[in-house]
Amino acid sequence: MPESTAFHDLAAFVALPRISSLALSPDGNRLVTVVQELSTDRTRFIGALWEVDPSGERPARRLTRSGRGESAPRFLHDGTLLFLSSRPVADPGEGEEDKREAALWSLPAGGGEASQMLARPGGIDEYATAAGSPRIALAASLLPGAADAEQDAGLREARRKAKVSAILHESAPVRFWDHDLGPGIPRVFSVPDAAAGQPAPAAVDCGTRRISAYEGIAVSPDGSLVAYGAAAGTLPDEIRAAIVVADAATGKQLRVLESPDAWFAAPAFTPDGRHLVCTRERRTGWDDPGDVTLWLADATDDQDPGRDLLPGFDQWPGAPVVSPVPGEDGTPVVYFTADVAGHAPVFRLSTGSGELVRITASGAYTDVVVSPDGGTLYALRSAVDSPPTPVRLDAAPPGRHPVPLPCPGQVGALPGTVTEVHATAEDGTALRAWLVLPREARAETPAPLLLWVHGGPQTSWNAWHWRWNPWVAAAAGYAVLLPDPALSTGYGQRMHERGWAHWGGAPYEDVMALTDAALLRQDLDGERTAMMGGSYGGYMANWIATRTDRFKAIVTHASLWNLYSFAGVTDVPAFWMRRQGDPLVRTERYERESPHLRAAKITTPMLVIHGDKDYRVPIGEALALWNDLTRFEVPAKFLYFPDEGHWILKPNNVRLWYATVLGFLAHHVLGEQWHRPELV
Repeated sequence: MPESTAFHDLAAFVALPRISSLALSPDGNRLVTVVQELSTDRTRFIGALWEVDPSGERPARRLTRSGRGESAPRFLHDGTLLFLSSRPVADPGEGEEDKREAALWSLPAGGGEASQMLARPGGIDEYATAAGSPRIALAASLLPGAADAEQDAGLREARRKAKVSAILHESAPVRFWDHDLGPGIPRVFSVPDAAAGQPAPAAVDCGTRRISAYEGIAVSPDGSLVAYGAAAGTLPDEIRAAIVVADAATGKQLRVLESPDAWFAAPAFTPDGRHLVCTRERRTGWDDPGDVTLWLADATDDQDPGRDLLPGFDQWPGAPVVSPVPGEDGTPVVYFTADVAGHAPVFRLSTGSGELVRITASGAYTDVVVSPDGGTLYALRSAVDSPPTPVRLDAAPPGRHPVPLPCPGQVGALPGTVTEVHATAEDGTALRAWLVLPREARAETPAPLLLWVHGGPQTSWNAWHWRWNPWVAAAAGYAVLLPDPALSTGYGQRMHERGWAHWGGAPYEDVMALTDAALLRQDLDGERTAMMGGSYGGYMANWIATRTDRFKAIVTHASLWNLYSFAGVTDVPAFWMRRQGDPLVRTERYERESPHLRAAKITTPMLVIHGDKDYRVPIGEALALWNDLTRFEVPAKFLYFPDEGHWILKPNNVRLWYATVLGFLAHHVLGEQWHRPELV
């Protein structure tokens, strides 16, 4: 009897602890992460702060416990641990209601009870601390007409009493991913010293972000400057991300780093506070898939356009992390991650010489932090076959193996193994994919193949996924193919260019080529195949359904169907139209790529899944697809989540998602009788 794993039981799978975030104390002796676990009633994920021993000798210990959970750990310069939580205060004053809004809390460096440090009407969205100062910068919002927090609180209370929920918009956009923007206007505030237990000092207004979509706040090491991502431009097609630098004491804006053809984000100050390192993304266009690099600019000189730190680097870097210690030449040292051929390694960049060193060989890294002496890195490492876990790395020499640090979040045995599949595209491009194989797959008992196409589309299968976890399918006996076709990150700019002009062209051909290559294996059953995908992967699922009947079943999640209607209802129509064209003016790509125009060709059974709070790919796409499938009498089912967005996040909805997908596949691929999942 094969060994059972957590992936064989959906309840056990959903209950596995999940690790995110990483913060290092100023002295380098404390490392804190967030562990999410199921609530007692098993209906919510609750985050708690855990301390991890940087040396790897002591077991991790839990620091916080509340029914609302904690997130976003950061350290003040004196070692005080901060975090965000909507937990109620221990002794609320008269008239102080539990409003379930995120406030800033603290845990003293020497231990003790957590206490609320700072609260704002409407909550705190994000915050940043200074390495050598008590200064804090935070993002919150003010209602139109409110000059300060007191007026804002009054207006919010008036709306609450009047039961008013309306929002009057006067500029774009109005939505982002899964939430409505407004009525509050996002702003950034600077707080000189919000010590726990002391009256909160007056916050300095550093300026309007306009929208909350462009994250990124930083405080210079000495606390004198605040940098944050904001929106520039007024017309929808002009809106772009810029970086604003303001005087932390007065709120006066000192410079705005922006360009009409680029997006700036993720600011980080150099150790001396004189310069900023950030990401610079070239805006996409009809013929341009965009590009990303790291940028160095003077923090206060508005005449300095900055310079490219990675000329000739053919991958897309993530957010920069600046070492607190300059290099031997006195110039800043920057660490970052980038997708590379199914991995996301850490790189070390010397900004003076331009020397670039890849530090890690395999795996996908996030949340990189640097020790005070600059010699050690800590990060969360994951891979297709391992969930995120804290690790320690030597900051200098390349090729060293990461040292795992004791922490919750282990998943135990996996129900299979992972390998790679390689193929060659029609234009000669080398292609690759991950292939997850169930334990029982062998020539005598070949496994059915499940093709999963990733979303984005400019992303990669290189890390652990809780929402698209192939090991759940492997536990059900499926081999899972995870291809990186044209448009995927990690294969150079040419890979983006190959698919940009036709999202249903080279990406589709690459997916089919990798599927054919995988099915050359004797341990896979080419007669029992299925396909699924979400977002862009859902678009590809719909596109494949109109192009071939080779699959026994197709699952399409949060998918694009009618590209004409999608252009006007997505939360970022300007981005879409830059690539796709104005549907009233330039229609050739709509006519060539929209799956709905070929609805009559679909014969493959399809499972449609969508959340009503999905603003990136609105529910109308699923409704139109469902109506077309029923009109043309295609065997189909529609799994609808009224309270979920682009991702299905609530634990029991996650269980139902997997149960419905596996049941649908078992019926059409394995020939089993259809069993309706419980509770739906």
